[in-house]
Amino acid sequence: MRVLPTLPLRHLLLALAVVVVWGSNFVVITQALEHLPPLLLAALRFTFAFIPGAFLVRRPAVAWPQLLVYALLIGVGQFGLLYTAMDGGISPGIASLVVQTQVFFTIGLSMWVRGERVLRFQWVALLTAAAGIGVIFLHVDGRLTAKGLVLVLLAAFCWGSGNVIARRANPASMTAYVVWSSALAIGPLLALACAIEGPRRILDALRAADAATWAAAAWQGLGNTLFGFAVWGWLLARHSSATVMPIALLVPVVGMATAALVTGESLPPWKLLAAVLVMTGLAVNLTWPRLRAALAARGRARP
Repeated sequence: MRVLPTLPLRHLLLALAVVVVWGSNFVVITQALEHLPPLLLAALRFTFAFIPGAFLVRRPAVAWPQLLVYALLIGVGQFGLLYTAMDGGISPGIASLVVQTQVFFTIGLSMWVRGERVLRFQWVALLTAAAGIGVIFLHVDGRLTAKGLVLVLLAAFCWGSGNVIARRANPASMTAYVVWSSALAIGPLLALACAIEGPRRILDALRAADAATWAAAAWQGLGNTLFGFAVWGWLLARHSSATVMPIALLVPVVGMATAALVTGESLPPWKLLAAVLVMTGLAVNLTWPRLRAALAARGRARP
């Protein structure tokens, strides 16, 4: 019987550290949005990722136009939309949960590009997670708006699209790919910020920002991008995706827990039900092939 690979303790702790950074960041985003408009915050995120990162990693051997497409999808699409949604349209806990639907968008887009069919377990996973999103839609209110929820779903779609682009580029270092694409995200985000949020609001926000706000903005680039992607990429280079990726299921758990502890976000039964449904869908999608292989190996090992 084949023994399934596991992470050494040190590597597991590193993976959990990334999960805590990524999950708790949704609360940090709300802190930054108290003074900074969302598109400006997104531009600052990629500025803080690129400036130090450019001195640490070389530009990947990827064409600039390809990097630009990825930058627009992740910079403007994923984070521009996510921050805009979180600016009064959705709570951090729910945002941390809904944005994980990027997994299904990534799979769907990959299958569409390759012409593959959706497998039965993937349909089960998708419908289960969709039921969770449906529960959330039924409970829109003053703090959770339909607009905010749709924007986060669009952010998840852009994230999934960016994943497909990155996979086709197949960079030698995903960290370098993310860092140098960040340079191309700054300009479009600043242009949109000036056009939508206005130069006056931007200047007023920069003047009003305190040390905590700047720390929250810097954490978007330094903690989530440089630390998070570097460590996660390092782990994926040493272990199979089937071993590492299921740990990412803890990101929305951390996100909802920190939102409840720090911001006092309530966890009524409907929200817990939605979380269970979405998380179950994600878990089935990520772990079922591995579990099925383990069960098959155990069956063959029996006399």
